[in-house]
Amino acid sequence: MAYYYPEPSHTFSEYLLIPGYTSEDCIPDRVSLKTPLVKYRKGVEEPALSLNVPLTSAVMQSVSNDTLAIALAKEGGISFIFGSQSIENQAAMVARVKGYKAGFVTSASNLTPDATLADVLALKAKNGFSTVAITEDGTANGKLLGIVTSRDYRVSRMEPSDKVSDFMTPRSKLVTAPKETTLKEANDIIWAHKLNSLPIVDENDHLLYFVFRKDYASHKENPLELLDDKKRYLVGAGINTRDYADRIPALLKAGADVLVIDSSEGYTCWQEKTIKWVRENYGDTVKIGAGNVVDRDGFLFLAKAGADFVKVGIGGGSICITRETKGIGRGQATALIEVAAARDEYFKETGIYVPICSDGGIVHDYHMTLALAMGADFLMLGRYFARFDESPTNKVMVNGAYMKEYWGEGSARARNWQRYDMGGDKKLSFEEGVDSYVPYAGALKDNVGMTLAKVRSTMCNCGAMSIPELQQKAKITLVSATSLVEGGAHDVVLRDPSRNTAQ
Repeated sequence: MAYYYPEPSHTFSEYLLIPGYTSEDCIPDRVSLKTPLVKYRKGVEEPALSLNVPLTSAVMQSVSNDTLAIALAKEGGISFIFGSQSIENQAAMVARVKGYKAGFVTSASNLTPDATLADVLALKAKNGFSTVAITEDGTANGKLLGIVTSRDYRVSRMEPSDKVSDFMTPRSKLVTAPKETTLKEANDIIWAHKLNSLPIVDENDHLLYFVFRKDYASHKENPLELLDDKKRYLVGAGINTRDYADRIPALLKAGADVLVIDSSEGYTCWQEKTIKWVRENYGDTVKIGAGNVVDRDGFLFLAKAGADFVKVGIGGGSICITRETKGIGRGQATALIEVAAARDEYFKETGIYVPICSDGGIVHDYHMTLALAMGADFLMLGRYFARFDESPTNKVMVNGAYMKEYWGEGSARARNWQRYDMGGDKKLSFEEGVDSYVPYAGALKDNVGMTLAKVRSTMCNCGAMSIPELQQKAKITLVSATSLVEGGAHDVVLRDPSRNTAQ
């Protein structure tokens, strides 16, 4: 007969944290939210990839494009660019994130001296960059002959046919630096000469990179920004279990730092085969997460298959209707608690710590702290990020209020059949997601800052200054239905009915 769990499954709203002792050293500004992204030998080595804040954005058309990925990386988290698009388009998004900000940037806009002002303007419109390198052969690493910036021309007083050679800043007037220059030295040169950009050249005067003044300023404004060893933003990408042999090489070539198999249910042979293919072709150099699972068996299956992290959660997303459509899933808190125990069990047996990602079920900011306390190493959020300026969807007026469009990958609008692939026909047989709106919330930076301030403050209430310490010290209690009512404003008439209760 079927196995019946003796206890009902619970979600985050059914729990509260009990305060612990807070010392004078435990203040929010000192709390570290750094957390591992991929598996490692805990206590022996550092993880190959870590997050500075425990936030990732969901693999969704309505959430994770290059614009949001850049904004989130500035705050210390990472986005997984959605895979329900062509390989070329997804790779292009990844490349734009990797090229957006770096200490040493390979020139993305290049022309020859014979080009015209019209060519400069067309290139600027295409790439969005105002600095154009003028090289002998028009390539990113050709011999440097000059530079064109917006200060070198005035469209109203020039003809589109004017030659670049007539208005560029020539090589003789450029300040450059040799290839041995460090980033600190480059920034010192920029400030000393009041430059906006500094070309880095080799011994034959071939252009290697640019260092930009704005990148230095950006780092000062975003001290937690998530960078690789070349000072580029980290970015992830979603894949499926069908075209991975073609998609993965393109994403890696574009610069993707980490991959994740995007699926509503991960305890399958298809995910095992996908991970096996990655290991056979790339070994451990390519980092790939898997999921989603909701119990011990599912986690151990993916961990043993070689997943670098495992996502937890089925049916808890605000736009997900998998539970009501198929009757599959589990309360997010209960699922997370069991998987976290399995993660610790696996670590004790193998010495390998496989991070887990709580995906779905986050309604309020305090749910994030609860999820971390229950064992999540980081969180994946869809609706939370869909509300912001940087998400790819339209801002619309609905009943007098600004909203952002938000739809699930299992909706007819997304038609991401690969996410629900069971080895059958290439089509979406029925919907597992809805098409909806979420309240518009403004800029990502402001909202993430406020959310993480709440997380840090709550951690201090628990006497914890890091996520591992929170997981060790947290005391968590189930609450009754009456307690839920008591937890909000009650028995009063609110003067201001607009309260920020949902994220």
